[in-house]
Amino acid sequence: MPKMKKHSGAKKRFKLTSSGKVRGRKAMSSHILEKKSPKRKRGFRKPTEVAAVDVPRVKRMLGAK
Repeated sequence: MPKMKKHSGAKKRFKLTSSGKVRGRKAMSSHILEKKSPKRKRGFRKPTEVAAVDVPRVKRMLGAK
């Protein structure tokens, strides 16, 4: 059997931590930033944990078990 390929879009956007959590960028952080407060924009910088309902789908796209 051939190997399963990872989803090339997902592997650019998400990382798996050593404990198995999925990290990704925050939403709403790329445009229309003028009306957003500096405090809110600072919060967009660090990656965040993906929502629990999305984790199984992202892990499947990344080829993780």
